[in-house]
Amino acid sequence: MYAYVVLSLLIGARTEELRALAWTEVDLVGDPDNDVPAWIAVWRSVREGGDTKTKRSRRSLALPRRCVEALILHRAQQHRERQEAGDKWQENDLVFASLVDTPLDLHNVRRAFRKIVKDGGLSADDWTPREMRHSFISLLSDSGVPLDDIARLVGHSGTAVTEAVYPKQIRPVLLGGAEAMDRIFE
Repeated sequence: MYAYVVLSLLIGARTEELRALAWTEVDLVGDPDNDVPAWIAVWRSVREGGDTKTKRSRRSLALPRRCVEALILHRAQQHRERQEAGDKWQENDLVFASLVDTPLDLHNVRRAFRKIVKDGGLSADDWTPREMRHSFISLLSDSGVPLDDIARLVGHSGTAVTEAVYPKQIRPVLLGGAEAMDRIFE
């Protein structure tokens, strides 16, 4: 679950998008000679029909270094699991899967996440895998990333959706005006 949590927090993908992510949709190297970073293609989900929540949700996302590192470790662990599973391994090319490469269901993810939260001394009642997406949006907003960019990163059709769904995570725009005036009229 380490790589799952890292990706959830650092790229803001929906849990149903991560559960459908295939290794063929992951590029851990990119093309450094042409300034193309490592990336993932979020083009599928475990929703009925395998499509993302909306057409706008289909997106390719650059991977932060920590995500690349976590995925490299995760792939090595998955390779060991494949060897241990032997004939029981069911090749599905999934990044996040069971010990025999079958799809994870939401209950698997929630149960594992509750254990992580509990082991971290937090209340499992207050934290779900979806909270990582909320945290992603909060961290970007607090860091001054424009709302348009946040909306595109999380696969929303526009800022109105982001503002309506995550009002507590978005730093108030009104604060920006006051801060700018303080800088102008020091």
